[in-house]
Amino acid sequence: MSFTLTFVSLLIASTLIRLWLGGRQINYVQARRNHVPEAFSDHITLDAHQKAADYTSAKTKLALTEVVVQSILLATLTLGGLLQLIDDSWRNVLTSQEIIRGVLVICSAMLISSLIDLPFEYYKTFVVDQQFGFNKMTPTMFVTDLIKHSLLGLALGGPILLVALWLMQGAGEYWWLYLWLVWSAFNLIMLALYPTFIAPLFNKFTPLKDEVLKQRIETLLGKCGFQSQGLFVMDGSSRSSHGNAYFTGFGASKRVVFFDTLLERLNADEIESVLAHELGHFKHKHVIKRIIMIFFVSFLGLALLGWLMNQPWFYNDLGVTNASNYMALMLFMLISPVFLFLLRPIMASYSRTNEFEADDYAAKHASAKNLVKALVKLYRDNASTLTPDPLHSAFYDSHPPASIRISKLSGYTS
Repeated sequence: MSFTLTFVSLLIASTLIRLWLGGRQINYVQARRNHVPEAFSDHITLDAHQKAADYTSAKTKLALTEVVVQSILLATLTLGGLLQLIDDSWRNVLTSQEIIRGVLVICSAMLISSLIDLPFEYYKTFVVDQQFGFNKMTPTMFVTDLIKHSLLGLALGGPILLVALWLMQGAGEYWWLYLWLVWSAFNLIMLALYPTFIAPLFNKFTPLKDEVLKQRIETLLGKCGFQSQGLFVMDGSSRSSHGNAYFTGFGASKRVVFFDTLLERLNADEIESVLAHELGHFKHKHVIKRIIMIFFVSFLGLALLGWLMNQPWFYNDLGVTNASNYMALMLFMLISPVFLFLLRPIMASYSRTNEFEADDYAAKHASAKNLVKALVKLYRDNASTLTPDPLHSAFYDSHPPASIRISKLSGYTS
């Protein structure tokens, strides 16, 4: 069986599975739209439950359209010859200087993909989120963020892409190993720099001013052996009314960040429990484990690319007639998600296990009862569905379904 047939079969299968799962999600959520699950009936109104169902359905419908468009784009870039056409166009401009030409070809393909994704992002923000009362962005802010993301992508991605193509061209048989080392170091540096230099480009971060809450949080941090660079409040309300809290950074640059919307909705006890959950991720070393996993997968991926780039069928069977290092890299980036799609349930299951471990930690070091209260408020205020389709959830959700999570936490309070 040719590689073309394998690729087409997997592309069609993954697309159909994604459409089927999305359809299941919409049907399942809408079938339970008119009844609040008993465990939540005292805290979430029918109107709020119906809003969550409709919001979930609207997002899923948009995602299904995007699935079809992305699949068509992938087929057009590869078997449709668009990627080869881009390469031919730049070859007419740059007959030599393969590394520079490679950067331009890859950036051109990524630009086309981004331009096709842009209407979906705009519609999600200014139609779907706007309709359900979550959007706080203005068109000016949307465009400004787009420009910032693009310039940041060029500033950070351009040099690493140049290094990758340079190593592929001149570093010999084990170029992929050297690139893996560079890529790993780059990611660690970005983790350290993100809180201080990158995140502030898009949001405003101010030190937590509530001294009583600050003292409670610092006491909890000390009890759990966590040291951070500080406690910060992010102006999440400038873009969305969704609330969240998270740790960011790496090593000495770690920060605790609260969305201002979260602080407005939760009381001190609930905030402490949410933070204890996040500390559970830290104590169980979930971030470090995830980094190690990503590095391991990238090691295997680059080793595989090192072999594939020397196989003529890899290019020919994917619509590329002029084999080159940059075409091998671009093709690999394009088709990898198709071949890895069926691994999504495994990764989602691993992530949900981490969430259960963090909940367990929070229940032991803060209060399971207060964490339940906080989660219920967040489910309600973020319009998160309480009744996701089990199969869709198993495939996609990084967090356990609300009913299962609350039931498990309630066991600590009974």
